[in-house]
Order: sequence, then structure tokens, then C-alpha cells
Amino acid sequence: MTLTVPCLFGLESLVADEMKRLNLKDVRAENGRVHCEGTVLDIARLNVNLRCGARVLMELGSFPAPDFEALFQGVLALPWEDYIPKDGEFPVKGYSLTSKLHSVPACQAIVKKAAARRLGNAYGCETLPENGSRYQIQFAIVKDVAALYLDTSGEGLYKRGYRAVNCGAPLRETLAAALVTLSRYRGKDPFCDPFCGSGTIPIEAALIAKNRAPGLDRHFAAQRWKNMASGLWLEAAEEAQDREFHDAYDIWGGDIDPAAVDVARHNAALAGVEDCVRFEVADAGEFHRDSEYGQLVTNPPYGERLLEKKEAEDLYRRFGRAHRALPPKWRTVVLSSHTEFERCFGRPADKKRKLYNGMLKCDAFLYGK
Repeated sequence: MTLTVPCLFGLESLVADEMKRLNLKDVRAENGRVHCEGTVLDIARLNVNLRCGARVLMELGSFPAPDFEALFQGVLALPWEDYIPKDGEFPVKGYSLTSKLHSVPACQAIVKKAAARRLGNAYGCETLPENGSRYQIQFAIVKDVAALYLDTSGEGLYKRGYRAVNCGAPLRETLAAALVTLSRYRGKDPFCDPFCGSGTIPIEAALIAKNRAPGLDRHFAAQRWKNMASGLWLEAAEEAQDREFHDAYDIWGGDIDPAAVDVARHNAALAGVEDCVRFEVADAGEFHRDSEYGQLVTNPPYGERLLEKKEAEDLYRRFGRAHRALPPKWRTVVLSSHTEFERCFGRPADKKRKLYNGMLKCDAFLYGK
């Protein structure tokens, strides 16, 4: 079957690399999503192991959909009864881009009607109870071609289960993992985040250092599906646990807000990495390290409002002065939406990568070889 993993724009190559490391076949990336060929076991493996992908979709089919009749007949032709039982709940959501069928609510209604008719015919009933497990249908209509999926993940993969409390505007775990990956951190060198907030970046760094699968401590929608044996999820979890590392790591997070540091420590305990991450109350403008090598990955305040923007610029200047005192072999990744970040930081980035933090367009500024 074809499996599709949507992701934030800019993370496609990272997600594709993750899928290749899991030995998935025919991995191919396009804007905002990565496809591969896999089995039902691979559904479990992807959900348990992916760090940067948003969710795992199982593709049921695609077909031209230039009008509502074509959309209805295309959905009606798909074998929904092979996946959705008589009592299954099957809500519909999706999107349409550069297509004649541009009304998403109208497309939702057509997809729902066609799937309900197919299931009703298969089970011999006019009204389906929909009081069982959820089988979320998703559609994507792009350039008049519709693709239909079942969402195997349920809640997005960024919901690892360890972040009980947030501080301000939280960074999604999937994006935090991507930033750590961009720094090429593997657990050997010191790792620091001077603006740690609720601790998401250091916690994701710890999970990467330990090679601990991020989905081990949560549940997925497909675990409740009748055609997904529970043994598949157990097999995927055991495979992931066999690949874990157990060593000593130097991972540090600092924040000037004592309440944020308390939250970060609590989240690290929930993630099971409190033994290898240290959090301290610290001023990023006074950050320093003596070790020759290391990775610094951080997401400082952006300053979206006018007054906060000036405060953010002053903060970037202070942080930039502290950063220039680091040994030259440190690698740094800073995520910011501030258009004047490099000027205030006092140094142009060696590389830049366009990313999105939610709907906010940002740059990842990369320093060091």
C-alpha cells in the first residue's frame, strides 16, 4: 500500500531520510508530504518512530475529480468496507488547491455521502450507527485530482505525550526535532538551548541522543482498528526499544523564567529523560561554554508586536555577543521569524533554511560547519 506522511514545509527531506532509515521502499518527497510503499506493520513502525512527520496516512486511491459527480463516483468505487466496520465512525476532512472543486465543505459532504452509500450497501443498512472506533477520512484535491486517505495517527505525531504544560507560544515537538537534526547532534557533544522555555528542544535532543522512538508512550487511532492486529504495534515498539542507546549525555537548557524551568523539568520527567537533561535558570545574554565542540539549538522570542520587537532585537544583540565568545567549532541553529535577526545577532548565517512554525514563516539560521 502507499503510505503518505504530511509534514511542515521545509522538512520534507528530513522526513524522507527518516523513512529511508526505517527501510521503507520507494520513498519520494513532494511539497509538504512524503510518500512510500509499505505494509500494515509499517503503519505501526512509522507512527512509533517518526520524529519530524505530522501524521501517517494510508492512501486508498486517487482519481480525476473535475466535478462533483466525478468525485462522488470515485469515492463510491473505493473499498471502504475493507477498512471501516459497520459501527465505525468516519468523519471527513480535507483540502483543495488549484482545482475546480474549491469549496471544501461541499467536497466534504460529497465524500461523506459516497462513503456512506458504499458502506450502507456493503452492510445492508440505510443508516450507519457510527458509534465505534474512529476511521478519519482525509481527502486532498490538487489540480483536479483527488486522493483519499485514512488517518492512522489520530492526534498529530507532534503530541508525544510529555508536554503537560506549555509556556507562551510553544514550539511543536516535530519542529524541535527537525532543528536538532539540522544541527547534526547525535549525543556525543555538549548540547545547549539558552532559551529553552518548556524544554521541548532539549527533550527532543535527549530522545535523539538515546535513539528513543518518540511515539512509544502514546496511542494511535489505528490501534483501535479491527483490521490492525495489536501484535503489530507490539512488534514495532519492541523493534524500536531494541535500537535504544544508554549512555551519559551533556544536554542543557536554560531560561530566565524560573516557572519555565520548573515546567521543563516536569516535562523531561514525563518524557523519561530527566536523567540526561539539566535545566537551570540562566540569562542567554551571559551564556558561555568552554568545551571545544558542541551544538546550540534554540528558538528565542520573535517579538511579534512593536514594543516586543525592540526588546527581541536587544536580546539578540546580547545573545550574539555571548555567542561570539564560543569556541569556533560549535554548530548553532537559531529559529526566528524576525527579519533583522542576523543584523542584530551581529553575524550573517552560514546557511539559511526556510521553515514554518505553525503558520508563521521563519528561517533556521545555521552557523558552523
